[in-house]
Amino acid sequence: MFDIQITGTNIRYADGGISVVHVQFQGHDPERAISLSGYIPLPGEEYQGNESIPALKNIVKTKLIERLTPEAV
Repeated sequence: MFDIQITGTNIRYADGGISVVHVQFQGHDPERAISLSGYIPLPGEEYQGNESIPALKNIVKTKLIERLTPEAV
């Protein structure tokens, strides 16, 4: 299982509200043979209510799986 760490968020505002949030992450497998890093863009609506680190980790894991295995979705 990959260990995902949230390393930051970059919030972009528009019209007085959150338009998009880039959730930066780093991840690696238990042997540290494979590592990933980058960001996942979230619409403001998806970010709001999911600001906690555990919630963001789950979203990042889900989005990574979707991008790595598009045929499975």
